[in-house]
Parts: sequence; structure tokens; C-alpha cells
Amino acid sequence: MSSGSSISCIATHFGGKFDMDFSDTPYRVLASHHSTVKSVAFHRRYPLFASVSDDTTAQIFYGLVYSEIEKNALIVPVKVLRSHALKDCEGILDCDFHPAQPWLFTAGADCTIVCFCDGV
Repeated sequence: MSSGSSISCIATHFGGKFDMDFSDTPYRVLASHHSTVKSVAFHRRYPLFASVSDDTTAQIFYGLVYSEIEKNALIVPVKVLRSHALKDCEGILDCDFHPAQPWLFTAGADCTIVCFCDGV
């Protein structure tokens, strides 16, 4: 998910499917951030996931996994969110979705917590 030098976390979807016989290569590598990915979160109700990075962006994706194993998952970039400032070479440190609403909360190295809730 990063074109930067490292990834500091990994998250798996709670209802994901795995078929190791189907392929031994990743379905898709998302190189959407320009720096270290700090956190990834999946929404429990909506087909959304987000990643945050030291590049001070939060990126929202629509992700749909089909019940037919032959169909590839659908991953669509939705929005790039910006509100945190870079501090000591760190941007956004963590993210999490609201359990019922399509709202994303981010925590930045700039000592702020932001709720993105309009149009997410």
C-alpha cells in the first residue's frame, strides 16, 4: 500500500475470504501513499477501508469482495482527506471508523484528533 520505505501495521477484514490455492500472488498492490503507512482500518457495516500515512493523508477506499471465488475483489479509491500537519517527520499515526456511521477518526502527530463525517 505504500511506495515509501516501510509499512508499520497491517489489518485484515473481519469477514474476508482466503484461498491459498487460488493464487500465491497479491490481487492488488495499492501504492497510493508517498510515505510510511501507519494504520489501516475496515468499517464493520459499510464496504469501506482507510489507510493513513506520514504523508499526512487519509485515503478512503470502497472494497467489495464477491461471494464467487473466481471474481476478483473490487477496490475503488473514494477520497483523499487532509487536515493534519507534519510534526517531526510524522503525519497521521492511527485511524478508526465509527461503528455505525461512515465516519473516520484520525490521530495525528500534531496532537489532534479529527473526525471526517461529511461526504465520507
